[in-house]
Amino acid sequence: MTALVRTTEFSLPSKFRVNHSSPARWMVSHARRHWLLWIIMLIGAFANAAFAAAIPIYTGQAFNGILADPPQLSVLTRTALLILGTQALRGVLQLGRNFGAELIGQRMERDIRDELYASLLGKSMTFHSLQPVGDTMARATNDVREINLTFNPGINLVIGSANFLFMPLLFAPRYHPALILTPLAYILLYVLALWQYLHELQPITREVRESFGKMNTRLAEALDGIETVKGASQEKAEVTRFTAAARHFRDAFVRQGDVEARFLPLLLLGIASAAGLLHALYLYRQGLLSVGDVIAYFGLLQLLGFPTFVSLFAYSQVSSGLSAARRILELINRQTDLDQNLRGHTAAMQGQLSFQGVTFAYNREAEPALREITLTVQPGQTVAIVGQTGAGKTSLVKLVNRTYDVDAGGVWVDGVDVRDWNLASLRSQISIIEQDIFLFSRSIAANIAFGKPDATREEIEAAARAAQAHEFITSFKDGYDSVIGERGVTLSGGQRQRLALARAFLTNPAILILDDSTSAIDSATEDKIQRAIYAAAKGRTTLIITHRLSQIRWADLVIVLRGGRIAAIGTHDDLLRTSPAYRRIFAE
Repeated sequence: MTALVRTTEFSLPSKFRVNHSSPARWMVSHARRHWLLWIIMLIGAFANAAFAAAIPIYTGQAFNGILADPPQLSVLTRTALLILGTQALRGVLQLGRNFGAELIGQRMERDIRDELYASLLGKSMTFHSLQPVGDTMARATNDVREINLTFNPGINLVIGSANFLFMPLLFAPRYHPALILTPLAYILLYVLALWQYLHELQPITREVRESFGKMNTRLAEALDGIETVKGASQEKAEVTRFTAAARHFRDAFVRQGDVEARFLPLLLLGIASAAGLLHALYLYRQGLLSVGDVIAYFGLLQLLGFPTFVSLFAYSQVSSGLSAARRILELINRQTDLDQNLRGHTAAMQGQLSFQGVTFAYNREAEPALREITLTVQPGQTVAIVGQTGAGKTSLVKLVNRTYDVDAGGVWVDGVDVRDWNLASLRSQISIIEQDIFLFSRSIAANIAFGKPDATREEIEAAARAAQAHEFITSFKDGYDSVIGERGVTLSGGQRQRLALARAFLTNPAILILDDSTSAIDSATEDKIQRAIYAAAKGRTTLIITHRLSQIRWADLVIVLRGGRIAAIGTHDDLLRTSPAYRRIFAE
């Protein structure tokens, strides 16, 4: 099997090769590793059908024994024992079939969920900025579960029922060669009807999966923005939007039910049963069949009922699984512009930064967020980046650790283009504290040590003290072991930002970037935080996006951005004298 080459920011060593060229081949390449379970399932499926066919055959023999003159009662005893023995063995083998199918389905779900999760972690921020979280969650949960169900009961029943289809073909000629005509005609018509059924069903199951993803996206957005919804008193409007998405999902599901209700093989089964019985009775009248033969043949025809009835559900499940696989694979195959560059440059950073003719836009259709940015920052310098909203301040610092890549020009760290650095080495030595702090629903200690999982408790507490967070942490009942709510909602804005500062201090980065990270700190704490940042900035390159004069004053260099371009560069005092754009920021 071949695998598509995809760039990624992060990847795990692949345990096995997977074919990403199509949903079916992708699923097969995952499933073929479990070949022993497939053998167990196939043996169980064939044996189940063969022993099911034994019942009408033995029943026919029993009727012939009763109708014999004189009646052969010993045949009844022998037949009863044979039926008992074959059905007991059938039960054991059927258990093996179901066990193999269930295990295949569970392992498939596990492997695909792992692959999808690792793939999502490897996607760039450009991908995650454009991909709705609700739709991603629908694919990672419901669609992955659909693949499990595709194998069990879906493919399990497809394989099992296919064996039932061929039993009348195998055993009918033992009574008369002409009796093969009815099951053969039925199978041919069944295959044609099934092809038409799947052809009509496939686009509908795809729409069902997509509409479910859109509905989930609407739900996730409403819950994520619940504070905004309630603050604007828009609950009714959100319910209306969600109802419209749910109605779309319902309508697609109803269309699927309509196609399933018109399943033609159900009608063909009735016709085949009647035609087969009439044919057998005709041969009986000709003296070519006995009563027992007629009963046995008609019983064999009834085996066609199992594949006919289960295919209504099984093939629908397989179609849904293929649609789910297509959605998951589309996500996995989505290209990202950034490469982790495993063979790239690795070294201890000194902290020298250089931007040369940098132009950057978030997408090709949008106006550039940065234009022709050229500047140099020496190791250990503290640089304040100021500008009005939308000037490109955050965009500029996100290029340093390759959250995004430039469209033109280049960014160099220690004289090496960031694109030539090993991405893990680059990012492990750069720490960014953003205005919107994200904390995990874990203990406070685990959140501080997120970038350095092997940190000792003493190191964690030292970082917390440096960030002026130790005092409020120890006021909690469980101290550093206190579990905070999702996204840190149980903490104040200032507390969240101090934990983020502690997280950055613990990793001891060569380059520290503060994106307006002290905006939520109260005035009583501000002086302590400023001293902590000032101490942390010593010996490392520090970029600070801020409007606070207290931070700007001690910066070695101030960069003024306006409209994505550098409007002025200099010290605070120099810019107050020479730059109207700089004075305008504080005037506003």
